[in-house]
This record gives sequence, structure tokens and C-alpha cells, in this order.
Amino acid sequence: MKRLWAPWRIEYIKSPKEDACFFCKYLQENKDDRNLVLYRGKSACVVMNYYPYNNGHLMIAPYQHTSEINELDNVTKLEIMNLIAHCQEALTEMLHAQGFNVGINIGEVAGAGLKEHLHIHVVPRWNGDTNFMPVSGHAKVISQGLRETWETLRNYFEKLPDN
Repeated sequence: MKRLWAPWRIEYIKSPKEDACFFCKYLQENKDDRNLVLYRGKSACVVMNYYPYNNGHLMIAPYQHTSEINELDNVTKLEIMNLIAHCQEALTEMLHAQGFNVGINIGEVAGAGLKEHLHIHVVPRWNGDTNFMPVSGHAKVISQGLRETWETLRNYFEKLPDN
């Protein structure tokens, strides 16, 4: 069995969790730079992960607060798929990503950290981005700060319609 080592995420695991959904909170607050919201579409948004697996780890969430794909209308589902493509394009163009992990964790037993609000992870990958540091040093090397990455990716997303 292979193991995925992500010791840097312990900060998130141990931190106190708010009762409120952070996606809904971010969308109501309208403080996109502080909350790392990159894009607001008609029915879904793109947000950077505060506790990324890799630099540029993005999340796509519908505005509708639901944990079920089947509760989304077809317009929202289509927009989410288009946003996955835009995220891949942005991460390739702006951060030179060479591959991607795209996934949805539905339910707590499937690993959903926020099980009440459906969201899709888009994690950029680079050749050699898995190295000895997480295993032997219990540290993940993130090559750029969250704020700098937000500003870099925001340049791409500002050009999209419905922003």
C-alpha cells in the first residue's frame, strides 16, 4: 500500500472549524483578495485552497449550498465543468503546470473536509513535485506564497466573462 504524506495539513486538521460554510461566507463577504476567491461565475466560483497540496491548489464550488451533485441544475454542472477547464488552462499558462489531479470528495468517509458544500479540487502537478521533503523532513515545499499566487492567477481569471 502506498501512502500519501501531507503533514503540513495538520494545521488545518487541528484548527477550530467554524460552524458556517466558508464557501458561503466568502461569497457573502465579497472580500475576494482576503478569501482568495479568484473568479465568480453565474452559478459557481473558483477559490484557492488555504491549505494546498501543491502551489496553485484550486477549488470550484457552486453557489448553491448542497453536498449532492444531483441537486445541481444542468447549467451549474456545465459551468463547473467549464471552470475545471479554465483552471487547468490558468495553471498551465500562469504556473506552467504539467499535469493535474482533479477530484471530488463526497461525504466525510470519502475525505470531504467540508462535507456540506460540494466542491471540486484542481491540483496542479509538475514532474518531480513529489520528493523527499514531505517524507523525511515533514515539510512541503510551496514555491510561492498564497497571496502572490492569487495575484498571478487573478490576472488570468479577470479576463473571463461574468467576473
